[in-house]
Amino acid sequence: MTDTATRDTSADAGPPPKRSYAKMAADESREDYSLRYAPHSFRRWSPTMVASTALGGIAYLADFAIGASIVFTYGFTSGLASILCAATIIFVTGIPIARACAKYGLDMDLVTRGAGFGYFGSTLTSLIYASFTFIFFALEGSIMAQAMHQAVGLPVEIGYLVTTLIVIPIVFRGMGALAKVQAWTQPIWLVGMVLPFVVLAFEAPDAWGAFTSFGGTEGAGSGFSWLAFGLGTGVALSLIAQIGEQADYLRFMPARTEQNKRRWNLAVLAAGPGWVIIGAAKQLGGALLAFVALEAVGKTHALEPIAPQIEALKPWLGSFALPAAALFVIVSQIKINVTNAYSGSLSWSNFFSRVTHRHPGRVWYIFLNLAIALTLMEMNMFAALNKLLGFYSNVGIAWIVAVAADLVINKRMGWSPPYIEFKRAYLYAVNPAGFGSMVIASVVSILAFFGLFGQYAEAFSTFIAAGLAVVLGPLIAWATKGKYYLARPNPVNGPGVDVPDVTATHACGVCETAYELPDIADCPVQSGPICSLCCSLDAECGDVCRTSPSSVPVLMPVPTVPTVQPVASARAD
Repeated sequence: MTDTATRDTSADAGPPPKRSYAKMAADESREDYSLRYAPHSFRRWSPTMVASTALGGIAYLADFAIGASIVFTYGFTSGLASILCAATIIFVTGIPIARACAKYGLDMDLVTRGAGFGYFGSTLTSLIYASFTFIFFALEGSIMAQAMHQAVGLPVEIGYLVTTLIVIPIVFRGMGALAKVQAWTQPIWLVGMVLPFVVLAFEAPDAWGAFTSFGGTEGAGSGFSWLAFGLGTGVALSLIAQIGEQADYLRFMPARTEQNKRRWNLAVLAAGPGWVIIGAAKQLGGALLAFVALEAVGKTHALEPIAPQIEALKPWLGSFALPAAALFVIVSQIKINVTNAYSGSLSWSNFFSRVTHRHPGRVWYIFLNLAIALTLMEMNMFAALNKLLGFYSNVGIAWIVAVAADLVINKRMGWSPPYIEFKRAYLYAVNPAGFGSMVIASVVSILAFFGLFGQYAEAFSTFIAAGLAVVLGPLIAWATKGKYYLARPNPVNGPGVDVPDVTATHACGVCETAYELPDIADCPVQSGPICSLCCSLDAECGDVCRTSPSSVPVLMPVPTVPTVQPVASARAD
């Protein structure tokens, strides 16, 4: 239970609610339903607006650095195959996850809970996702600091601090501010992204031909190597958890209707798994720019996106190439790092709310995420890029593939409920189907990554993680007959329950705020409705709704359909 309440507690107002949230946590203009289902009343953007905002968040230049690092290390042929293979895996696994998040109005953590992991089982994945956000914040921040050093001579150590502080005012204000930043900066980013390649097409038309025979800088050679292919794919697959950041936008997708279903499907496909098509193109483009700049700037600087940008623009812009490239890099990094910081705050909120039964507000966890990212930058994580991302991808792919396998296989086979249940009141603490398969797949693939099973297993450790996750998840669900998905049926809006209008609301018996039916559970302790967040934060109920054999569904009054949408007009398209 958090401190602070703004409710009038005079005699006329009646007794205060049993729980009141701190001002930061109660302000949904900042919280954006960070630990909850995103209600229909809040989803006021059009499918196109949601998609364009989500795609604005993939403006990052880590793709440039990752692509260049892969090709420099493993050569063009193996590097190209690695990038395309990883993109295919990311695209395929991203489709069901994106559709689930958009359909049910849930972020990646809440989908994970109901897709085979259980209420506490998904706490580990919250840490995995938080790690993704601060690792890539640090990577993107390093790139931005390099640009500021090139442009104005700012020491990179100070640049790291500047890149960290600059995103706080934007992320603090929530999704509305993020949407505006993405829209306003998109024209600058598009020009900056395309212009270097236009210059190369005119000034160095033979560059692509020479690039395709590039054997790398480490002696890999220009031919194909299975070992190089496996290792390169592992690095590229570190981006698989990006679907979680896309989901943070997709949960605000409006309901799919007969009138908008085509636009809705296209928007979900583009903003969900579609990001990786642009990402793969950026990896190859970044590798090309780094190859062209290699002789002029050397290997170390060629892997830093700012230097190849400057070299590419020089033939047309001359002395203006430096400020133009620096502007592009800084804009790109702000666009992605506001998303990294925002998504990280959501993930940390989900983790700590379950562990501590407290929710002071999403915004406080921004500072935790940024502090870790700043520490990584000051430790120069950029220098260990390949090894760090290769290790991380083993865990990330085990998680994402386990969730995708549940959505695609287990639900269709009837081993998993036909909907996503995310509320504590109906979930087991741990579901061995998803959680067990992820842990086994992660442990085995990490052992392989460190060479325990030989060099080929080391190179293909991420494939081992994916293979084990996709096989073990359905196998465990089948063996347990789906027993550990639901601790009890959901009588509020579960399958088989007649719900004429899903936007109907119940007032939570704890915080006394009205929430739509998907965010409500029946609570025997409260003898009535309870919202998902108050349910999560309760440390004294003993989970009697799930553990007591005498517990029965609570009869609740007929829900009401709100006549006034509680959303500020600024959130409309």
